[in-house]
Amino acid sequence: MRELLHIRHAALRALMVLMLVTACLPSHTLAKASASAPPEVASELPNARLLGSGRLTVMLFHVYDARLWVRDGFNAADASESPFALELQYARTLEGAQIAARSITEMKRIGEFGDDTAQRWLASMKQIFVDVKAGDRLTGLQQPGLGARFFLNGKPVGEVRDAEFTRLFFGIWLSPRSSQPALRDALLGARRPAS
Repeated sequence: MRELLHIRHAALRALMVLMLVTACLPSHTLAKASASAPPEVASELPNARLLGSGRLTVMLFHVYDARLWVRDGFNAADASESPFALELQYARTLEGAQIAARSITEMKRIGEFGDDTAQRWLASMKQIFVDVKAGDRLTGLQQPGLGARFFLNGKPVGEVRDAEFTRLFFGIWLSPRSSQPALRDALLGARRPAS
């Protein structure tokens, strides 16, 4: 009996290690699995190609898979000057208000803005970001110098016509100051050196 418990504990430890390794690695296989742009990306960003993809996992919980669609000539160092689409496919249920509030928190990591601006942007996002469930796709399209358009499961849900909002919002994923550098690298098609 004791030997059986020892084997069971060893198997559970191995499973946990596998889950941790899987959660921490960029999900390059996602790029291969879905190489054709979703309809809203194909229509709004003709000739877009998948630059990279990754998975956001928080405390072993899969939150979403992300894909970055770009045109030729995209420059990660100056992403705010290029049109692109960021697609998030959710793996769990989240409230739209929670997504909006977290976005403001993450945007403050990227750049400074006042409380009035934060409240205005939060109100806009609360109108756009509805509650999502597993399988829902939220796609943001950057329009350089103009703003951002958003789609839920391929249907337009709103836009924010503010270039600074757009720069900071997409900076959550693409800025060097992102709180998720491994996900950023995966989206930009870069691999981090082993440490």
